[in-house]
Amino acid sequence: MSVDVAGAEKKQLLLAEGLLLPASMVLVQAFTVGALLLSKVAFNVGMAPFVLLAYRNLIGSITVAPFAFYFEREMMKKVNLKICCWISVNALFGIVLAMGLHYYGLRATNAGYTVNFLNVIPVVTFIIAVILRMEKLKIATCLGKMKVFGTMSCVGGTMVISLYKGKLLHLWPTHLLKPQLQAVGAVSSVPDHHNMLIGTLFLAGSSLSYAFWFIIQARVSKEFPSKYFSTMLACVSGTVQAMVIGAILNRDPLAWAVKWDLQLLTVIYSGVFNTGVTFCLISWAVARRGPTYPSMFNSLALIVTMILDSVLLGTDVSVGSSLGAMLIIVGLYAFLWGKGKEVQEQRKQMRAAANGDQSKGSAAADNGVDSLQVGKHEVRIHLEVSERAN
Repeated sequence: MSVDVAGAEKKQLLLAEGLLLPASMVLVQAFTVGALLLSKVAFNVGMAPFVLLAYRNLIGSITVAPFAFYFEREMMKKVNLKICCWISVNALFGIVLAMGLHYYGLRATNAGYTVNFLNVIPVVTFIIAVILRMEKLKIATCLGKMKVFGTMSCVGGTMVISLYKGKLLHLWPTHLLKPQLQAVGAVSSVPDHHNMLIGTLFLAGSSLSYAFWFIIQARVSKEFPSKYFSTMLACVSGTVQAMVIGAILNRDPLAWAVKWDLQLLTVIYSGVFNTGVTFCLISWAVARRGPTYPSMFNSLALIVTMILDSVLLGTDVSVGSSLGAMLIIVGLYAFLWGKGKEVQEQRKQMRAAANGDQSKGSAAADNGVDSLQVGKHEVRIHLEVSERAN
C-alpha cells in the first residue's frame, strides 16, 4: 500500500513539474518583455544606460543575497584573490559590456528590433566556440548540418531585419500609450540618440560580449562552482564597474538621482524580476531539463515584444522585420534541436563508457586481477590466493 501511495505522489509531483516548468519559462519571457519596454521608455525620458545598469545590478545582488547566504554559505570560505579576479572578468563581459551595449543599442533603436539580437546569442556563442576550437562543427553529421542551417537562418534573419524594411504593415491600432507618455515627456517626433546604424553596431557588440561571457562563465563555474553566491558577487562587481564607467561618461550628479517615477519602477522591476527571479527560474529549469530548455521559449519574447512595441509605443512593423523575425525563430529552433540531440548523444556515450569500465573492472576482479590507474597507464596485478590446509 505504501509503495502505491509513494508512486502516486511521485506521479503527482512529476505532473506538477510538467506544468510549472513551462509556466515559469513563459513568466521569464514576460519579465524580459516588460524590462525591454520599460527600459526603452526610461531612456526616452533621459535616463542614462549605465545608471540603469548600476542600479539594476545593485537591486539584483540584494535580491539574490538571501539565497546565496542560505543555500551556499560555505562558499564564502572559498573566495580568494583568484576567484575575485575571475568574478570581475565575468562581470565585465556579462554585465558591463553585454548589458551596457545592449542598453545603448536599445536607446538608439527600439524594443522590437533589439529583441531579435537576444535570440541570436546562442548561435553567436556557437560560432565563437567553433572559431576558438572549443566545439567541433561536425558538418558531416545530420545534427551538425542542422546546427549550421540554424546558424545561417539566424544570421540571415538578422541581416534581413537590419537591411530590408519593405512595406509597412498596419495590423492593429498603434501608440495606445501616447497620451500617457507625452505627459512624462517620453514621446517626441525624433527621439534623442536615435540612430539605427549605431544601434545595430551596439547590439552586435552586445551579442559578441554575451558569447564570450558564456565561455568565461564555463571557466568560472569550474573555479568557483556556485550559482547564487557567484551571481551575487558578479552583480556587486558589475555595479561597481558600471558606476565607475557611468561617472566617467556622465559627470552630472543629477543623472544618478532617481525619484518616485518611471525610472525607479524600471530599476526595481529590472533588478528584482529580470535579474533575481529570472535567474532562479532559469537555474531550476536548467537543472531539471538541461541548458537548451529555457532558450526554447525565446521566440515568445520576440513575438510579444514586436506586437506590444507597436501597439503601445507606435513602432512600425514592416515586411522586412516580420520576415527576419520568422527566419530567426526557425533558425533558433533548428539550432537548439540539433544541439539538444547532440548533448543527449554525448550523455549516452558517457554512460555507456562508464558502464563498460564498471563491467570491465568487475570481470577483472572475478579473475583475480586488480587494476591501478597510474597517469595514463593502467597497471594490472594478478592476485593469487592459496589456501592452507588445516
